[in-house]
Amino acid sequence: MTKHYIFFTRNVLPQPNAAHLVQVAHSANAAANLGYSTVLVYLRNREDSSNPFELFYPFRPQTPTSELARFYNLQDKLKVAPLPMPWPLSPRGGKWNNSSTAVSKYYFPFHIQPSTQLVHTRDWNFVKAAIKQGIPAIYEHHHHNAKQFEPEIVRHPLFQIAVTVVDTVRESMIQNGMPPDKVIKLHNGFNQVFLLRQPEGAQEWRQKLLVNGCQHLVVYSGAVNKFKGVDLLIDVAKQLPQIQFTIAGGNESQVQAYQQLTKEKETQNVTFLGYLPQNELATLLQAADILAHPHCSGEAATFTSPLKLFDYMASGTPIVATEIPSLIEFKSTNAITLWCEPDRPTQFAQCLKQVLETHPRKPDGYSNSIDFVRQFSWENRIAKILNYVDDSMRPSPVN
Repeated sequence: MTKHYIFFTRNVLPQPNAAHLVQVAHSANAAANLGYSTVLVYLRNREDSSNPFELFYPFRPQTPTSELARFYNLQDKLKVAPLPMPWPLSPRGGKWNNSSTAVSKYYFPFHIQPSTQLVHTRDWNFVKAAIKQGIPAIYEHHHHNAKQFEPEIVRHPLFQIAVTVVDTVRESMIQNGMPPDKVIKLHNGFNQVFLLRQPEGAQEWRQKLLVNGCQHLVVYSGAVNKFKGVDLLIDVAKQLPQIQFTIAGGNESQVQAYQQLTKEKETQNVTFLGYLPQNELATLLQAADILAHPHCSGEAATFTSPLKLFDYMASGTPIVATEIPSLIEFKSTNAITLWCEPDRPTQFAQCLKQVLETHPRKPDGYSNSIDFVRQFSWENRIAKILNYVDDSMRPSPVN
């Protein structure tokens, strides 16, 4: 019987505006692309979990739906297993009706474990459940957390490696009990769709977005929050009325709030698109003259994962980025066109004007960033992680 490389998230898929779920889906997709029998396990919507028969056979790997595949740009090798979550199970339930309890106490030991070779997850409870059931585990941890790691888990021979994306989080994990030799820093990656040149789609975006006499397009993609620099970008746009600014990301309430803010600031050259599927986002990034990566100073700047930065690089579009700790190592490369200090809208505006003068838009993209980013594919990331897994516990490629 083929045993699977299991990726698990305690969330319903798909979900917009959830970068951590993009990371999980793309990691699983990359493992499948490398030839491993990979299953992405997640929670099914309660409305879709009304069939009681499914509770007796909940783990049924299958081809992703077309909606899920388009949403995360999944290739055809990955299998998925949405777990039924009927009433009264809930992510916010109590001790006995919490969905995490159901997965760890029922679904995993009785239905998932017999078919599992290796577990890879950001869910600590799932890691513990796997190890207690004799399954090796990889743990992803991307944010600061004051909770101490249980020594009987992190020092267990089945606990293979913990992975984070910035040194500051790695240091805090060690302070909280993670053995230094069991935690590595490894950047996120990019989906291959961002490398594919799509000039027609990019031109359609430019025709749609360049209005009111604007000749240049600056695009921001990512979480729509103040600490991410969205407010700063609106201030920048007000200083550069001849440039069209487009922001992709955010839920409906966030978009409405920022649309109101631009009205209050009398800024007419900012467009909010909300969340975009991966394929649409790829063409939007290629449509831009410049991609903006602003960020405010503060604690979040010490652990922000540069997830969108690699998508930016793969597009080949010039990038203006803020100097924050989680990005600073890229200053020694030429993949970022120009750097600015955080919390300085006037300086950011000056950087944009300078890049427009020195780096005119190329429909085929700038090769320096495209060549540089190839090392950060999700497939390369998974391959590096698996190098830390004991040979006897590593999944075998099936094709």
